[in-house]
Amino acid sequence: MTIEAPTGDMPADAGRELDPITVEVIGAALESIVEETGEALVRASYSTNIKERRDCSTALFDVQGRTLCQAEHIPIHLGSFIGVVPKILEMHRIEEMRPGDVFVGNDAYVGGGTHLPDIVLAEPIFVDDRITAWTVNLAHHADFADRGHAHIYQEGLRIPPVRLYRAGELQKDILDLILLNCQVPRERLSDLRAQMAANRLGVQRFQTLCAKYGADTVLAAGDALLDYAERKMRAGIAGLADGTYRFEDLFENPEIDGELPLSVEITVAGDEMRLHFESPPQVRAGINMTYTALLATAYYIVKSVVDPTILPNAGLARPLTISAPEGTVLNCTHPAAVNGRVQTCQRVSDLILGALAKAAPDRVTACSNSACCVATFVGQRKSDGQIWVYLETMGGGAGARPTKDGLDGVHVHVTNTSNLPLEALEQEYPLTLVRYELIDGSGGVGTWRGGMGLRRTYRADEDCRVRVDVSRIRSQSWGLFGGGPGAMGGIVGGPGVVFDHDQATLRAGQWFEVVTPGAGGYGPPENRAPDAVARDLAEGVIDAATAREVYGVGA
Repeated sequence: MTIEAPTGDMPADAGRELDPITVEVIGAALESIVEETGEALVRASYSTNIKERRDCSTALFDVQGRTLCQAEHIPIHLGSFIGVVPKILEMHRIEEMRPGDVFVGNDAYVGGGTHLPDIVLAEPIFVDDRITAWTVNLAHHADFADRGHAHIYQEGLRIPPVRLYRAGELQKDILDLILLNCQVPRERLSDLRAQMAANRLGVQRFQTLCAKYGADTVLAAGDALLDYAERKMRAGIAGLADGTYRFEDLFENPEIDGELPLSVEITVAGDEMRLHFESPPQVRAGINMTYTALLATAYYIVKSVVDPTILPNAGLARPLTISAPEGTVLNCTHPAAVNGRVQTCQRVSDLILGALAKAAPDRVTACSNSACCVATFVGQRKSDGQIWVYLETMGGGAGARPTKDGLDGVHVHVTNTSNLPLEALEQEYPLTLVRYELIDGSGGVGTWRGGMGLRRTYRADEDCRVRVDVSRIRSQSWGLFGGGPGAMGGIVGGPGVVFDHDQATLRAGQWFEVVTPGAGGYGPPENRAPDAVARDLAEGVIDAATAREVYGVGA
């Protein structure tokens, strides 16, 4: 059997007229496929991080490795997707690929990934003995815990794109190698099987679509959808005033001492946009970003500002040029550690918003919490001695909008996972959630107030270790156009609990709490409607002193 890219002689369906309605119908079908495969992954998974928190994503790619469609899951996962198929095509001959081949990878430098817990499975889709597309999914495997983050070799198992299945047959030696390097192999095996099931569904659905419309019609529609996304992005950029817009901020994190200056310069010229980032040299900590992580972050934010209705495919990137010096925190090179790159991605998101606020003040929000607070616990169960790992990410305040308050206690920007119900947490792990609440007064004041941060207090019921990633612990999320800043985040240890930077040992009965940052307000507070101030006061969002002294209500 000869495997070819979709070129050369065209099958009978090539003459079918590609009208806009057909393109729209096929586009909706592609979106349906990635959403359905995403739900299959969630429903079939075993770990709480996927089945409850939905820390996973799915996508379709064309044969060249261009994004056709990505499910509305987690934007940062695009950073792993856009790298993996090109890496596979670079390392493996397409002529030697067969139906049922499945590639697995996670490495940030030779695997197309952005950090090691995000394991990607990619499977070529064959129609009429040729590869027509790829179905790809990613799941964040809550493993590789209690490790160092000075360089990537400390952070977990590095997997280049290799075949996990060959012509439908499991390569057990590869699977055994992966599982041996995992702390919770039973979870990993079950979640990998869920990923495999999701890809198989993606293959079936895409083949069915091709059987209905013809493979070349589907591929031509995919090209048309990429062109449409490009046109919409160009039209949106053209609606902004030409010019150069700059913004800078400081980044801090428990992993590092001091603060890192980050900046962006955005140039709008006609229907194109250039974004150039500056940052210090890469550091011996897990906060460095790969270039693909920077791309995913920039694509998401620019799309959200320019036109949120732009299709999430590779076409939207064509009018964008994104650069940063190699070997820096925002464009790191081997062997920089990258485990906590999402903290930096969040700050980059707000950098872009800060710059574009000058070009599109009615389309941006004030600064959100600029973080993705992560608590990772690891221990050994008394009952059977088995290692357990629990990872949780927490929301915070969302930035106030030009016409609305910011949302309270939510994930923002490149993260989009859900809250884990405390019943699921306490049933599966030797932990108790003592407090879980919004923090009154943590949202920035303004015509529209910023969203409030969260407080979560954990008690260990058995000995364990914990690592906490958070940001905005020495700085505040800025407001816009007269709005006030949000409150800072932090980590508070209970009696006997001492954090060494981001890590601590917990004995049974000890506790600590995570405080997530609030967000900035939008517009001068004196313009806030009195009834909105009264409602905030009645609900405990602000206190009487703030109502009186800041808003002038109840004086």
